[in-house]
Amino acid sequence: MCDKRAWLSPAKLNLFLYITGRRADGYHNLQTLFQFIDYSDSLYFDRRQDDKICLQTEFTLVPHDDNLIIKSANMLLTYMRQSQADFRPPFGIDITIDKKLPMGGGLGGGSSNAATTLIALNQLWQLGLSTPVLMQIGQKLGADVPIFIFGLSAFAQGIGDELVAIDVPEKWYLVVKPNVEIATAKIFNAPSLKRDSVTRRIDELLTTPFNNDCEPTVRALYPQIDDLINRLSQFAPTRLTGTGSCIFSECNTQEQAMQLQQHLAGEDVVCFIAKGINQLCR
Repeated sequence: MCDKRAWLSPAKLNLFLYITGRRADGYHNLQTLFQFIDYSDSLYFDRRQDDKICLQTEFTLVPHDDNLIIKSANMLLTYMRQSQADFRPPFGIDITIDKKLPMGGGLGGGSSNAATTLIALNQLWQLGLSTPVLMQIGQKLGADVPIFIFGLSAFAQGIGDELVAIDVPEKWYLVVKPNVEIATAKIFNAPSLKRDSVTRRIDELLTTPFNNDCEPTVRALYPQIDDLINRLSQFAPTRLTGTGSCIFSECNTQEQAMQLQQHLAGEDVVCFIAKGINQLCR
């Protein structure tokens, strides 16, 4: 039996990102504002006759069992078996992905895929797990997974896991990924990274210009990103999302974003236009 539904797995933007300190465990304490955008991967789940979980994908850079989609499914099974010693899934799953989100861009694509898999299997297997429980499982896979399960734009603190839902203007964005790959660990371990931003209340953060503490380090290390931000900032507020390599320009209308996109015609970049959304439909 085939579930014909496409389970959307959207991207996120960090509208601002401030690093307020480094923890003893190596993680960083953050204050960040997450908003989703209406640009997504699509996942499809097909019932198998056995109990195996298999991912069908054209992307072979990540070994099958190391893919976050497979890891999230296996982690869900581990949780269920710890809760019910004799648990067996009612059927296995073939998972297919239609990949649109650029990899390694700071858009949370892998985390979103993991979250979507947890949500989908919870429904398809009729497990009845609550959103907080799924978020707890997801957090073990990565700090950005819980926000995609939470499903609401949110102000986040801690390592990005302390979430408070918040509505922000649903603007249009031109999102640009240059031909650059950035390892998150490289930026968070960089000596030049700002780690001492003052912790502020959300009402104060929302009424001051948004910034990303990772951006100066990334711009110094990657001149192509520095150049793009300089050029696009002449026309619209432009920032890095996460640790990059994607940047986004904030526009009031779709037409403005389309006009801005024309400045990049013929360049070696991936770019798309998307609208901010504050609530995911599942």
